[in-house]
Amino acid sequence: MWPFSPRPPRVALLRLSGLIAARTGGFGTPTISDAATGPLIERAFRIKRLAALVLVVNSPGGSPVQSALVARRIRRLADEKRVPVIACVEDAAASGGYWLAAAADEILVDPASIIGSIGVISAGFGFQDALARIGVERRLHTAGAQKSFLDPFRPESTEEVERLRGLLGQLHEVFKAEIRARRGAKLKAPEAELFTGRFWTGARAVELGLADRIGDAAGEIRARFGDKARVIRIGDRSPPWPLRLFSASGLAEGALAAAEERAAWARLGL
Repeated sequence: MWPFSPRPPRVALLRLSGLIAARTGGFGTPTISDAATGPLIERAFRIKRLAALVLVVNSPGGSPVQSALVARRIRRLADEKRVPVIACVEDAAASGGYWLAAAADEILVDPASIIGSIGVISAGFGFQDALARIGVERRLHTAGAQKSFLDPFRPESTEEVERLRGLLGQLHEVFKAEIRARRGAKLKAPEAELFTGRFWTGARAVELGLADRIGDAAGEIRARFGDKARVIRIGDRSPPWPLRLFSASGLAEGALAAAEERAAWARLGL
């Protein structure tokens, strides 16, 4: 190489995979959170002469707070460093996963990707009849009339359900405001259709303006930056299993987290 020949562009590649949650996933499966993912994002933007950050997104969603924190960090650093961000969706960018993808300047999808699910969900179980059948009496004492809100061991009340709907509605408005801010000018269908929690294939998402075009990370990097682009993969190594997973409590927690993640994917038919 000649001493003054141009250096190949540097492109950071960061995978955002799994459920979005503050805790570790089932049996050590990585999750997306500001605590876990934030340092990787910071590392990517510290790369000298960075030409772009490519996010490979594959998430069914999860915590709205963690979604907002991670997306906000991406935008703050992208604006500070003046570096373009490109999201390339694999299987899904749904719910909080789409929130993350929308933090990018452009969203690329596979024709069969699952995109959208701009909504908020709360799910749980009721065990009050089960306790009676097995002859168990639950004793609960609180200070504060709303402290036992949505207790799964007593019947639902109309008042509590209405309060929950109000909370979900407020979270939904925050989500919608973020998508309006990031994608508003590109959306090609009424909000009444797009913000219902419904999801679409990648091909249809492009038509609706939820995504920009069909593509993938390798092809986009090659098309934009050429065959000689230096791709720097951030955080690709799988973390070791936490030691606490080998305890009884750790195994139980891991199983519950794995079930929650499986349920999130199942809602998308995946």
